[in-house]
Amino acid sequence: MRDERGPRWARPVLLAAAVYNLVFGALAVLLPVAWFEVADLPPPNLPSLWQCIGMIVGVYGVGYACAARAPLRHWPIVLVGLLGKVFGPIGFVGAAVAGELPWRAGWLLVTNDLIWWLPFGVLLHAAWIHHRR
Repeated sequence: MRDERGPRWARPVLLAAAVYNLVFGALAVLLPVAWFEVADLPPPNLPSLWQCIGMIVGVYGVGYACAARAPLRHWPIVLVGLLGKVFGPIGFVGAAVAGELPWRAGWLLVTNDLIWWLPFGVLLHAAWIHHRR
């Protein structure tokens, strides 16, 4: 590991997360019904709520881009991101069990949340080790 930059893979992973979140957020804000059409789901009654979610996702992207400069120093941004990526699927499962969302809508969790668990978790572990020294 090199000072606060962490493992060599940390910067590209965080930049990829930044780009993904910024693009997803922008699409949710600009085309709030598009995802529902692609997923063959009924459009939301209040598309503005989906746009707000898109704004939040986009802001996470800005955070990941900032954290990419020194991931071990900016570990709190990664932690907040990981928490969102864990609690989001928990909320989805609760909504699906209650019948509020169809299970087929869960495929979005793969790219939004699940693929980031391992790299964010490993990066947080590296930050913990770094800051213990």
